[in-house]
Amino acid sequence: MYDFFAYMSRMKYIKRWSLMRSTEEENIMEHSLQVAMIAHALSVIKNLYFGANLNPDRIAVLAMYHESSEVITGDLPTPIKYSNPTISAAYKHLEKLADDKLLTMLPSEMKNYYQDIIKPDAEEYKIVKMADKISAYLKCLDELKSGNKEFLRARDAQLMDIEANITEEARYFLDNFAPSFDKSLDELN
Repeated sequence: MYDFFAYMSRMKYIKRWSLMRSTEEENIMEHSLQVAMIAHALSVIKNLYFGANLNPDRIAVLAMYHESSEVITGDLPTPIKYSNPTISAAYKHLEKLADDKLLTMLPSEMKNYYQDIIKPDAEEYKIVKMADKISAYLKCLDELKSGNKEFLRARDAQLMDIEANITEEARYFLDNFAPSFDKSLDELN
């Protein structure tokens, strides 16, 4: 008997933005789906408009699992996680140990396959990380649209982080898709 997917199903219990009042709670399962959609789109954009040869489907799957270690570690809030290099390094180490633990919960024949998903190639993972940042930015926009000023500084910080590491596909996404997130349902048509 293997516990891997039972652990993955617990992603729905790990709340994001735990130190902030949210009008709409978000868990890492919901977040991972949005990151997968954005990562897929970034890959398609990079292929179509910027001459890359990425596998958008694979990158979407990497994004689906990008928070998997948090079913063991929980979601450490950003202000704590990055408050100093010692805490950041220690948490990265905990995430690695959690990933290793999760991989032991699979049949040996499946372990190598999932190891490549949970611990992916750095180049592919850059797109997932950018999609993760864009997802956080869009969450901030959604909260602000609902009148929650708690997310004002978080929005600015997310946008600054995105801009500091902007890629051409991320710029395309932000210019062509992100503005719609400020619209109401009636305005979308």
